[in-house]
Amino acid sequence: MADFRFQGQSALTLDAKGRVTVPARQRDVLLAEAGPQLTLTKSPAGCLFVFPRPVWNTFRDKLIALPMSADGWKRIFLGSAMDVDIDASSRVLISPELRAAARLTKDVVLIGMGSRLELWNADAYAEQEAKVLESEMPDALKDFQG
Repeated sequence: MADFRFQGQSALTLDAKGRVTVPARQRDVLLAEAGPQLTLTKSPAGCLFVFPRPVWNTFRDKLIALPMSADGWKRIFLGSAMDVDIDASSRVLISPELRAAARLTKDVVLIGMGSRLELWNADAYAEQEAKVLESEMPDALKDFQG
């Protein structure tokens, strides 16, 4: 499995059919390392997780192995998961259910988060970022030297 290290953000536009174009810097890595297959699912943060299929398969297997006490979260992640492909025009179709869950409208933001990507409603992401910047930095980051 490829060692994905996504970072950075891209402001994107969701078209009228619910498709978003995958930026070249992420698309090139995805196609070279995992092919066009992605899995989208809900995130507890209010966005969508976008997993390259090999990363999703590992995440899914870990979820399945969790005890029954985690069934509620399993339902969130597994029950909303949708497999999609990057099409010939470099777009991904996002289902109406997932668009509604993440409140995705025309303006969206794609954020690189290491082994996965996150797709946010642009306004919701701006609100989330402002909250984080107003909060106290965790001790683990205060002492981080890089």
